[in-house]
Amino acid sequence: MTVFEPLREQLTDAARAFGGDTVAGILSGIVDDVDRALAEELEIFPVCHHSPASALAMARRLRGKRPSVIYLELCEDLAPLLAELRNCKLPVALQAFASRLEGFPAAWAPLSVVAPITEASAEYQAIAYALDTPGVEIVLVDRSTDHVFQWQPRDGAEDAAAPASGEDDDRQEALHGDSVGIEIGELRPGFAELEEHLLWHGKVRHWSEWWDQYVEQPLSGADYATYRQVMVMIGSLFRRLRPQDAARRDRDEDRERYMWTRMREHLAATGTDPADCLYVCGAFHAASRVEQFGLTSDAEPFAITPRTATRWRYGLIPSSHSAIEAQFGLASGSVSIAAATWEKAVKRSGVKPFRISGQQGKAPRGGKALPVKGGAAKDEPPADRLSGFLSGPPALDGLDEAELLGWCVDIVRLARRNGYLASTADAIAVFETSVLLAGMRGRARPTPYDFQDAAVTCIEKDRVPGRRDVARLCEILLGGDRIGAVGYDALPPLARDVHDRLEPLGLDLQRRTVQRALLDLHAEPDLVPCSDLLWILRRLLPDGAARPIMGSRRLGERPIQESWDLAIGRHQRELVELGYEGVSVEQVLEQRLRRAAWGPDATAVAALEAVEDAILYLGGGRFAGELGARAVELLAAERTVDEAPEVVRRIRRLLAHYRATGPELPRWCQAFVVEGYAHYCTLLPTAFADEAGGVRQVAAMLGFLFGMESLALSLGCDHAQLELAVRQSHPEAPAKVALLWAAKAQLGLMTRDELRARCDELLANPLVVPSFPLYMSGFVQALDPAPALAPLVVEAMSKAFGRLPDAVLLPWLPNLIGTLREHARELVPTLVREAARTFPASLPALDSWTPPWESAAPAAAPAEPVASGPVADLLAANPLTCDAAAALLGHPAQWAEPARPAGDGKVRELLERHPETTGAVAELLALTGGSAR
Repeated sequence: MTVFEPLREQLTDAARAFGGDTVAGILSGIVDDVDRALAEELEIFPVCHHSPASALAMARRLRGKRPSVIYLELCEDLAPLLAELRNCKLPVALQAFASRLEGFPAAWAPLSVVAPITEASAEYQAIAYALDTPGVEIVLVDRSTDHVFQWQPRDGAEDAAAPASGEDDDRQEALHGDSVGIEIGELRPGFAELEEHLLWHGKVRHWSEWWDQYVEQPLSGADYATYRQVMVMIGSLFRRLRPQDAARRDRDEDRERYMWTRMREHLAATGTDPADCLYVCGAFHAASRVEQFGLTSDAEPFAITPRTATRWRYGLIPSSHSAIEAQFGLASGSVSIAAATWEKAVKRSGVKPFRISGQQGKAPRGGKALPVKGGAAKDEPPADRLSGFLSGPPALDGLDEAELLGWCVDIVRLARRNGYLASTADAIAVFETSVLLAGMRGRARPTPYDFQDAAVTCIEKDRVPGRRDVARLCEILLGGDRIGAVGYDALPPLARDVHDRLEPLGLDLQRRTVQRALLDLHAEPDLVPCSDLLWILRRLLPDGAARPIMGSRRLGERPIQESWDLAIGRHQRELVELGYEGVSVEQVLEQRLRRAAWGPDATAVAALEAVEDAILYLGGGRFAGELGARAVELLAAERTVDEAPEVVRRIRRLLAHYRATGPELPRWCQAFVVEGYAHYCTLLPTAFADEAGGVRQVAAMLGFLFGMESLALSLGCDHAQLELAVRQSHPEAPAKVALLWAAKAQLGLMTRDELRARCDELLANPLVVPSFPLYMSGFVQALDPAPALAPLVVEAMSKAFGRLPDAVLLPWLPNLIGTLREHARELVPTLVREAARTFPASLPALDSWTPPWESAAPAAAPAEPVASGPVADLLAANPLTCDAAAALLGHPAQWAEPARPAGDGKVRELLERHPETTGAVAELLALTGGSAR
């Protein structure tokens, strides 16, 4: 008969009277779980994550028991990180990170696991005690991070923590990114109806407030035996009242089997007395019913599968209260309130908490140390403290008017600073409302949650004047969103290297504020390496980490001065995770560029972008050549032309760079031009005929073929290939038809007069007029491959605006404007230059201006034909025959003047004025046997 037998009988009888055998079985099972946990030879310490009551009980028990070995429920491969906590400012998170996966689905990459640590937690007290107490060993016994994902369902990873949508200056929900959170002692009902029932009858809004009211406050001053029994009871209750989720239940039980197996192995290997050990785990796992539970169990050890070949990286990342709340589904401000409750409980109880020596941050100031309560609870026979706790009324704290008045005055002051029209009357109203709400909810002393509700009710109006609402101001007042930081010594080598290389800037990169860095690269050439590093960080880190204010880095540009806004301390997590990928930022960038170029979804555009980044950030050279060769392979393998515009734009820029910086083009550039010429010639007829293909893509292909034809021909390509591709193209879409006409005009297969005549025929045909804007769009796109046709495009566009009816013209304008805006860099300058050359530059000149295509001189009247030659001379000398023929036919005879050669009179006058020339010619002819007249 156990000490809990009276309690078991009492609960069983009450359950049978009100709920039947099912409820009786549940309550009896809860008592059995408590009895089993207390009877275990290895002392089990049940905890709740980020619970001040658990932290207080842990500090008391450690000072009373002084264990030599602490088994902690935490991923076993995170153990080397514990010693680095002394170099950090809490809260921080232990992290395991893997970007290259082996044995896991590729879609899961990257994998990340975090375990946040706060000062108001039992696990931190155990870690601090073990690190600063000689001869004490702390052993992490939970599954490894590799097993965390081994045990995930293969049909898709669970969303243990949804990635945060964004990050601003005040809320830091994204500090953990999309990592999977691992916490110790998760205590929350898995049964939604049970949680709703508890919240309704507890008159609270969310679970964090219920836990603080009904668990934290009663247990903060309880002795160790009472705390231990109550926590196991709560864990057993939530364990038994939850949905029958077989997959999750099996994973939880496998974790318990894993931990008990590891503890047995350690005890067997070291020979440690179990009486000198302490097993710290969540209250949920303290009520375990697996067959491996306990040191005396004769069940077979749990078979632990080997880890995969995935290479894990470990480090510390900064955390915050709001990040913990967002990742683990806690109410906003609950962790901050728990931290404030911890500091208050330390002062009131007199317990001296453990703290790692050299720890950054401000330690809580405890009162005078009191005797440890329940220090020998494990040595004495266990007593039933649970019955008294459940049957006795809760000890209600009296109203602390000084504390509440301080809150009310401070919240009004803080509200006024943030734009609220708050006054002393509002402070009084908040005080009275807090007391009223506490009374309505059955509390003698208003809690921080009551005060927050009262402040929102009395101060917040119909709108928020500033960036923060009153609820957020209350969180700041009651403790604020504390944000941790990883010290320099705990950073990975890459992060320390970044700090060292940016030291010449004279900035404190650990600060979370935005700092301005001014670099005069001409006057201080020693800052050029800093500039190079900042540009690489801008490429690797999020936008806000390193933001250039003045200066840019493009091909062919090198700024003289630069200005940067740096917030590297705010993005410390991302910088730490870079350290998991390599030992320097250059190595990380090279690896990422390789993955982009050789990845399964790599395209020619991605490879060309990688080439450009390699030139800008890594100096180009051999690595850029490798990426360029990969771009040639990807271009040859492409079967569509969807990315042709981007390919053309990037290769043009790269060719211009190499022509300006080197004596000759690299081999990969030559190969790319040759391959691209043949590739696009092959795909051109298909792209013209494809109805789903865009006009811009075809225009880009023609731009590549026409713009690089001279280089391609010099490298051995054949012009006939391009001409055949154009002749084989037979598009049906109007825009592509116009583009084909422009291509033929560029190749000389069609004259400009023929092209102009076809445009005039389109405008003159009433059946084609509604679709003429589509032809016009094709001509506009043709400005890229055939810029010489700009005068004709301006002429056709002017005729369209002058002749098309409004019903056709107005719907076309948005499409035309959108086309010009999208391709402003390539098309608009050519069009604007030609329009400026064609149209007058002033308004007065516009009134009398006539378009050049309409001001052509009228054709001269055809002159009457005048007969000339020997026959005409013979007839003129003998007119009688012609006169007789005319009289016979009945027509009067009219003789015209004999035709004289144009300018005959002027020539004769010139020769008469200068006879010497004629005489000299006559003498010359006489000498040669000729004659002159």
